[in-house]
Amino acid sequence: MNVSRTKVKEIIAANTDEVPPVKRKLAAEEYRERIVEELAACKGNQIRVHEELVSDGIDISYGALTYFVRQHNLLKPPPLPAGRYVAVPGVEAQHDTSPHDVKFTDGIRRCQCASLILAYSRMLYFQYGPCFTRFECKLFLTEALQYFDASFEVCIVDNTNVVILHGTGKNAVMSPEMASFGERFGFHFEAHAVGDADRSGKVERPFHYIENNFLNKRTFKDFDDLNRQATEFCDRNNSTFKKHIRAVPVELFAAEKHALKPLPPYIPEVYRLACRTVDLEGYVNLHANSYSVPYQLIGRQVEVRETQRRVQIFVGPREVANHERFRLGVQQRSTDKAHRPKRSLNGKRSEQPIAQEVALREHSQTLDAYVDALKKCSSGRAAVPLKRLHRMMGEYPAEPFVRAVEDALHFKMTDLNRLDKMVLRNIAGEYFRLPIHQTDTEEDNE
Repeated sequence: MNVSRTKVKEIIAANTDEVPPVKRKLAAEEYRERIVEELAACKGNQIRVHEELVSDGIDISYGALTYFVRQHNLLKPPPLPAGRYVAVPGVEAQHDTSPHDVKFTDGIRRCQCASLILAYSRMLYFQYGPCFTRFECKLFLTEALQYFDASFEVCIVDNTNVVILHGTGKNAVMSPEMASFGERFGFHFEAHAVGDADRSGKVERPFHYIENNFLNKRTFKDFDDLNRQATEFCDRNNSTFKKHIRAVPVELFAAEKHALKPLPPYIPEVYRLACRTVDLEGYVNLHANSYSVPYQLIGRQVEVRETQRRVQIFVGPREVANHERFRLGVQQRSTDKAHRPKRSLNGKRSEQPIAQEVALREHSQTLDAYVDALKKCSSGRAAVPLKRLHRMMGEYPAEPFVRAVEDALHFKMTDLNRLDKMVLRNIAGEYFRLPIHQTDTEEDNE
C-alpha cells in the first residue's frame, strides 16, 4: 500500500472512519510578510519577487512561491459563483453603451454604440452616434421603443451618470429628467450593483458580436448610412436561431408581445433647449456650429430648440429660423439668404429701390412698366435716370406726361432727352401761349 508503519499505527490509534485532513506547512509561510511586500513593489511580477527573495538568501523554489500566492489569493480575490437571473416576459429590458471604432469613407472615428435588448425574447436594437448624453439617450430609447412597438416595466442600466443623478446600485437616484422620460412610456430605470456584470450580461454579450460581425469590413458614408444598415442588421439578427437560448428572438417576441405595454397614442418629439445671444454676424452658435437668424435680431437673446434632425430658433412663441442640424463639433455654418440684408453685386450697396422708383411705380401701371424698361438698359439701380424721370413727373402735367411715356413704351424708347421733347410737344398750345410769327406781307403793311 506504500504507507509507512508509523502512519498505519496512528490511523489505528485514532479509531475513526474519517480521513484526517492533511496538515502540511507551506515552505513560504514564514516569509508571508516579505512576499506581500515584494508583490506590491514588483507590481505582481512573481518572477521578480522570486529573484529578490533568492538575492536575500531565502531558500524557496519558484513553484512553492506561486503555490503560496495562489492558495492565499494574494494577487486577486477568489472567483465568485456566477449569478443566474430568470427573465419574465414583458418585464425587463437592458440598456448599455460601448465605444467602437467605425470606418467611414473619410476615416476611422470612435463612436458610441447604444444598445437595448428585451431580457426574455432577446430582441436586439442598436444605433451609433458621435457621443451619448441624456439627449442622445432619450432619442435612442424613443427609436428603440418604436422599433419594438411596445414598452416594458423596468430598464436595467449600469451606473452611468447619463441616467443616474447620484449613488450606485440599489442606492442610485435617477435623474428627474430621465425618470420623467421613463414615466412617459410606463417604465422606470434600475441600476445593477457595481461589479455585478451578470446582471447586465444580456446587453453586454452582443457588443462583441456587433463589433466583430456588423462592423467587420464595412465602410459607411455617414451616420445616417451607418444607422440604416444597423437597423437592417437587427432585423436579420432577430430572425436567426440563437444557440444559447435555443430559439429565434422574433418567435419569442411574438409570445412576449401580449405581456408588453402598449406605447402611448402620441409620442412627443425629443428636443433640447438652449438660450443663445445672436452675435454681430447674425448667427447663433450651438456645439461649435453656427445657424443664421434674421439680421434684425443681432444682440437679442433667442431660444434654440434642437431636435434629432433640425435646429429651430424662437423669439418668444414665434419661430424665426429653421435649419438642418449639423453633427456636433464639425464647425459648419448654415445660412438662410432670407435672413441677410439684400446687397448689390459688388456687395457694398443695398438693392432696395430708391424712393423715386417707389413713387413712379405707385403712380400708374404705365410708369411701372417704363421703370422696368429703364432698369433693364441701365446699370445698378438706375438711380440717375429714375431721379430725372421723377423730376419730369413733378414738373409736367400728368396727362401729357403719361401720354408721352405710353408712346415711348410703344416704340421701346428709353432716351429721356427724346421723352422730354415728346412731353413738350404734347403740352404745346394747351398749357403755354406760343409766340406769333409775322409774315412778310404784314411787315410791309406796317
